[in-house]
Amino acid sequence: MVDTVEQMGGKQFSNLSASIVATLKERIIHWQYPPEHRLTEAELCQKFGVSRSPVREALRTLATDGFLKKMPNRGYAVKQYNFHEIEELYEVRLALELYVVECLAKRGAPKKDEIDALKRTWTCLLNESSKKDEDLARLDTLFHETLAHAAGNKSLLRHLRAINERLLLFRMIDFGKAHRAERTCHQHLEILKRIAAKDVAGARKAMQQNIEEGRNNVHAAIKDALARAYSF
Repeated sequence: MVDTVEQMGGKQFSNLSASIVATLKERIIHWQYPPEHRLTEAELCQKFGVSRSPVREALRTLATDGFLKKMPNRGYAVKQYNFHEIEELYEVRLALELYVVECLAKRGAPKKDEIDALKRTWTCLLNESSKKDEDLARLDTLFHETLAHAAGNKSLLRHLRAINERLLLFRMIDFGKAHRAERTCHQHLEILKRIAAKDVAGARKAMQQNIEEGRNNVHAAIKDALARAYSF
């Protein structure tokens, strides 16, 4: 009985924390909390009507995911965006992923089952309109990391994953753009088609278009949102 009660308490705590994370993430993404906006445990406990434990866990999760930064006084603030840093991350990501598709197109994908699964997923997503931006961002991340895994270079995959962890928020912003999900589906399927055809130039071109469109969407969205956030 004690174990059951503890499990129920743990589940309730986890649900509370997840709910707070989802709400704060939504507010940050939609610029209700602009960069450098301060968040404290006491303030959030009052707003959500909960104890400090789920709030503390939610803030830690958001900091780990790159939405918040820890402040010296134990509070948190919404992370400010450094355009130069974002640009560098996209440049490195592009270089790594162009190499991935070049390798796969030259020698063929050794992990055909993984490639086939990607094709099925993104074909189905063409007819799926209910996915949230975060779900699409994570599926997009999985697509690119699966290709890197199929290329068989563990060091490259490790570096790409580190970059992707820092770009998750920006991928979510990207998928907030109208028609971006549909365009991404077509772009991903084109990448897979060119790899299967062993078309190196075509695979590189398709990958470059996919990544650069996302980067451009992110830059435009952040500039527009910052202008709106600080116009009040």
